[in-house]
Amino acid sequence: MRLEDIKTPAYVCEITKLKANLNLLNYVAKSSGAKVLCALKGFAFSPSMPLVATMLDGATCSGLIEAKYAKEHNFKEIHTYSPAFKDDEIDEVLNISNHVVFNSFNQWKRFATKARNSNASIGLRVNPNVSASPTDMYNPCARFSRLGITKENFEFNNIDGIDGLHFHALCEESAESLEMVLRAFEEQFGEILPSMKWVNLGGGHHITKAGYNVDLLIKLLKNLAEKYSLEVYIEPGEAVGWECGFLIASVLDIVDNEQKSCIIDASAECHMPDTILMPYRPKIRGESQNGKFSYRFGGATCLAGDIVGAEAGDAIYKFDNPINIGDKIIFEDQIHYTIVKNTTFNGVKLPSLAMMDESGDVVVWREFGYDDYAKRN
Repeated sequence: MRLEDIKTPAYVCEITKLKANLNLLNYVAKSSGAKVLCALKGFAFSPSMPLVATMLDGATCSGLIEAKYAKEHNFKEIHTYSPAFKDDEIDEVLNISNHVVFNSFNQWKRFATKARNSNASIGLRVNPNVSASPTDMYNPCARFSRLGITKENFEFNNIDGIDGLHFHALCEESAESLEMVLRAFEEQFGEILPSMKWVNLGGGHHITKAGYNVDLLIKLLKNLAEKYSLEVYIEPGEAVGWECGFLIASVLDIVDNEQKSCIIDASAECHMPDTILMPYRPKIRGESQNGKFSYRFGGATCLAGDIVGAEAGDAIYKFDNPINIGDKIIFEDQIHYTIVKNTTFNGVKLPSLAMMDESGDVVVWREFGYDDYAKRN
């Protein structure tokens, strides 16, 4: 079908743009010698996983469920980290994963025997106490962070059986930010890097965003690998799905209370959660800075604050032409950190998953309904 015929709401992944992102990430891997993993916590769009698994070096997972998902989709390598693994899941995690990263020495000691008897390469997550993030909500190295081991708490004499170190200290950041964090990481943990087999620099690298310094990233990755004779990994999630898909919704009604508000069959709260948590204002296709017709967009939920862009302080969208009931609205760049976080609050239907090919044809891959709500409640 064509886009205008699609039943809303739906997430639509544009295959041409996804391939462009993957080609760039593949170029980084080949040019630097590092391995690039897809962070499933940020991008796990099932219809695209065969392509992603083919073009990248593996997947990084946040626990058993994501690890099983990565295995199902045939990723070359499966790397699993969790702030704390459960006793009744660790055996399967170790069996499925190529790398398993523990968040603390407590966890390492608890599962060391099982880990040593597995085929998984074992790592520890460290906290360099230096980071770059637009908000503390997404800052893994914020004060009191539970994520990773600080230098003060690192047991440098208790690393027998540890093959690698992992850190994650960025969110939507530049190669220059990575350079800053790497400097602190080496200062604090450089003494044990020669004894490691690998290092994982985590995610938050905005590689596919226009203006990102790809050459500097490649240089940093190559230099680190050569300096310590290490295999280097990075695990972007948002960079995989960056600007390669959108959420399409329909206008169900328009109400007027000093300002016209469109009620849509999608929801900021349910389907675009980072617009509230970050917060940020998503772009709408066709909006005009100097348009004469202005609207707010709110979901068909009972939550008063379910208004797109409100938390970012700019909920008014302007257009050159009036919007009518029944019109379709496209919220740009809504493929990453949406599907993986959406909810059925108020019984609102989960958006369908669709793929758009190079010619503009759309195929709906999965639809959701009552059973998806009922099984979660």
